[in-house]
Amino acid sequence: MKRNKPAGACVSTRFATFTVPLLILAVTATAHAQAAPDPASFAPCVAGLKAAAVARGVSPEGYERLTASLVPDMKVLDLLDYQPEFRTPIWDYLAGLVDDERVADGQAMLAQWGDTLAAVAARFHVDPATVVAVWGVESNFGRNFGSRPLLTSLSTLSCYGRRQAYFRGEFYDALKIVDSGDVSAEQLTGSWAGAFGHTQFMPSTFLRLAVDFDGDGRRDLVGSVPDALASTANFLRKAGWREGEVWGYEVRLPDGFDASGAGRRNKQSLAAWSVRGVKRVDGTPLDGAGNAGLLLPAGPKGPAFLVFRNFDAIYGYNAAESYALAIAHLSDRLRGGGPFVTPWPTDDAGLSRAERRELQTLLIARGHAIGTVDGMLGDASRAAIRIEQQRLGQPVDGRGGQKLLSALRREGGAGQPLQQDGLDAPTQGR
Repeated sequence: MKRNKPAGACVSTRFATFTVPLLILAVTATAHAQAAPDPASFAPCVAGLKAAAVARGVSPEGYERLTASLVPDMKVLDLLDYQPEFRTPIWDYLAGLVDDERVADGQAMLAQWGDTLAAVAARFHVDPATVVAVWGVESNFGRNFGSRPLLTSLSTLSCYGRRQAYFRGEFYDALKIVDSGDVSAEQLTGSWAGAFGHTQFMPSTFLRLAVDFDGDGRRDLVGSVPDALASTANFLRKAGWREGEVWGYEVRLPDGFDASGAGRRNKQSLAAWSVRGVKRVDGTPLDGAGNAGLLLPAGPKGPAFLVFRNFDAIYGYNAAESYALAIAHLSDRLRGGGPFVTPWPTDDAGLSRAERRELQTLLIARGHAIGTVDGMLGDASRAAIRIEQQRLGQPVDGRGGQKLLSALRREGGAGQPLQQDGLDAPTQGR
């Protein structure tokens, strides 16, 4: 899911829990030092963008007013340039996104916004559970919008770094959103790359697909839950969502199954999959019409899924199969479904957000200065984890899993005193 290439409605950057190898850091830091951008060039750059913004529909007065006080935020260039390719284990990714806490919160939102969701479903033909699942994964039901001012981030990315043409388009569209009165500049905060609101639309996606569902004359994905839910349903409908059809379901593969034909895009008829011995996870035969792809997010030894057209529609929201599976699985859990039947192929399963908070509490009790207990295993938490892993004789990878949590639980209390053992002490981040 982590990528620098924006796709669909949002660019997700909030689940990064990796450690950058020291060699990569050294190489990229050297390159950055050699080509450091000049902040003095920012004002002339922004002034030079006015004509294109006006051609895009921003008023000349609005452009001057909204850009007059902008200053660059060079930190977004670090996020753009130094985000290496990596893959979080799927069992870690889903453990934090689809846990009992989020299921309970989502069911509460289904009840609280039931009338609105029913009206959204009647107009856009997307079921409430799927819409609420997107809401939960994207902003934790409006609790985590992101804190970076979009005009600052997008103007900086428009003048420095890679892919300036793309970000200039998003900058112009963000200006247009504010200039039109849909969302104020003060409300327009979000991710470093420009996604904002309850369901994290990019500005260009907002202009194409956001709707005014509460009838107040504004399309407001920040202050209006009805607008956000309806806009999300509109996105999914335009992405090809088919009312009344499932996204897919978990299946069981026969022993010795040849997985060479797997893949979301390699769709075959259910009859063809049946001939190859694929059954529903409860052992019953496949039935019904339609074509499906076989999704193996952890290989043939982990949970397997047949996915249909609606899975592709979810994938279009944020182009990553792990992301789409999180949305799909959460929607099933909100309908009363249970966890996956087949276990993940690991002996060290991932942690829920409650377990991550518990792990952070245990780290603090051992003297690690990791900051706030928030369930987000950031740089400081991972540095503390490495120290504890080394002390406990576990592989030192900075990953918080069940083995480490269990070991610290067994010790109880403050456990052993903090020992640096040559590793860097956590100082910043969480």
